[in-house]
Amino acid sequence: MDKKIIIAIDGFSSTGKSTLAKQLAKHLGYVFIDTGAMYRAIAFFSMQKGYINNDFFDKESLIKSLPTIRLQFKFNAELGFAEMYLNGENVEKQIRSFEVSGFVSKVAEITEVRTKLVEQQQEMGKDKGIVMDGRDIGTVVFPEAELKIFMTASAQTRAQRRYDELLQKGDTVTFEEVFNNVVERDYIDTHRSNSPLAKADDAVEIDNSNLTRAEQFDLVLEVVNEILRS
Repeated sequence: MDKKIIIAIDGFSSTGKSTLAKQLAKHLGYVFIDTGAMYRAIAFFSMQKGYINNDFFDKESLIKSLPTIRLQFKFNAELGFAEMYLNGENVEKQIRSFEVSGFVSKVAEITEVRTKLVEQQQEMGKDKGIVMDGRDIGTVVFPEAELKIFMTASAQTRAQRRYDELLQKGDTVTFEEVFNNVVERDYIDTHRSNSPLAKADDAVEIDNSNLTRAEQFDLVLEVVNEILRS
């Protein structure tokens, strides 16, 4: 099938956006772009430079440093997906830490950061045939996307998923810490002045609180196929 589309997946943290996006991209032979990894990389950069910690955030220094930040996705054939590189260094593992999760929404609030990354994201999708997930893909990055999906689930469910994931990685965290982080990120993401998390009017909403990954994939793939046939 020659027709190629843009699939924009938005939603709350820990709803499995990236998992679904990877499944769809692999099945369709599309390029998967994890925009959350881009914001995580900038949060990790800010931590490395000492611009952000639990007590303060030097936003101006980060803004001044933006021209020096180079982000790249490099495909890892063994893993089957692209990993995030920050200024030439593979930071895929570091950016997935609980500590980075605590700062990423604060970094993503900054207008200059969003402007820089949205421009890069739009360039990545100019030839279509991509699956991109994030917070504002269907509303800001690709408002003309042929398919927009908005994913949600209860905060309790999402916190449990994230908690289990972190424990498997060997992180030492409590469920309460993870739950509070999920609630805080929800608030920041939905209340920021620049590109807040919101469901596009024409998005397909999926509450996956009680769906398996396979059920969710089959549901979305059916919608994709309808669009490709039209």
